[in-house]
Amino acid sequence: MALPASPSTTTTAAPHVAHKIPAGDGPYARAKHFQLVEKDLDASIAWFWKAINTGDKVDSALKDMAVVMKQRGYLTEAIDAVKSLRHLCPRQSQDSLDNILLDLYKASGRTKEEIELLKNKLRKIYLGEAFHGKATKRARSHGRKILVSVRQETSRVLGNLAWAYMQQRNFMAAEVVYRKAQMIDPDANKACNLALCLIEQSRLADAEVVLADVLAGRYQARDQQDGKIVRKVGELLARIMEQTSPGGGGGAYDGRRGGESDEDDDWVEDEMLALLDVAAVKQWVAPYRKSNRRLPVFEEISPIFMEQMAC
Repeated sequence: MALPASPSTTTTAAPHVAHKIPAGDGPYARAKHFQLVEKDLDASIAWFWKAINTGDKVDSALKDMAVVMKQRGYLTEAIDAVKSLRHLCPRQSQDSLDNILLDLYKASGRTKEEIELLKNKLRKIYLGEAFHGKATKRARSHGRKILVSVRQETSRVLGNLAWAYMQQRNFMAAEVVYRKAQMIDPDANKACNLALCLIEQSRLADAEVVLADVLAGRYQARDQQDGKIVRKVGELLARIMEQTSPGGGGGAYDGRRGGESDEDDDWVEDEMLALLDVAAVKQWVAPYRKSNRRLPVFEEISPIFMEQMAC
């Protein structure tokens, strides 16, 4: 592929994007110019490739290239690029590359690969490898810089895993994972998703209990300020009313509707229960240890709930 000509020095970037373009005339700087100033995404992809091949800010170039390729709809190519080139990036970049891959898997409907990667992230947390052994990490949420704890990250990953199971219509697995996520760091959004999972299983009374807790303010509602949670609860309650009305069609749930293999159920029954590690969980953040011993990062849960999950 022939690379585009160097951007004209007379073309200036708007103030709000100028700070995002590195100084100089190297491949990465040119790629960012074509991405942010010229808005020529295909040209920026070509220059990101050049930056990677010449060793110019390889980790940033790979991440940015994957994002731009997603914008252009080159999802498979972006996935292949991240998987084949991530070994060129430092260890500190691997977690963000995982997050980019998860986004690409979700956008392309590759749910099975998304689930496997989410499981791998949970294993890293369980082994004490999350955040490179630190108690928190810096992240961005709605444009704001925030600190995320291991507890919050675990619940977030579990919530994403449960939603992926929902996409496979494996609602029993999704319920198990949602309930564990709520035990770790409960919030209103995951509660609504759990209610949806219960509705899909025709367990309408159980769903109503969960939604009643949301309306009673028993969960943190991160989206409360714009009414998203209230609208979501209203939609779910309307769906329950529709199914409970005469002729509503609230048929019995058959357990599995997606036709997926038993591998995910095996993971939920075996490894998920191991992750809960009832016997040895006393605190959340422990010092990072380079050993094969698994860290007890999951809270102790009641024997009753263990029996429910083992069913």
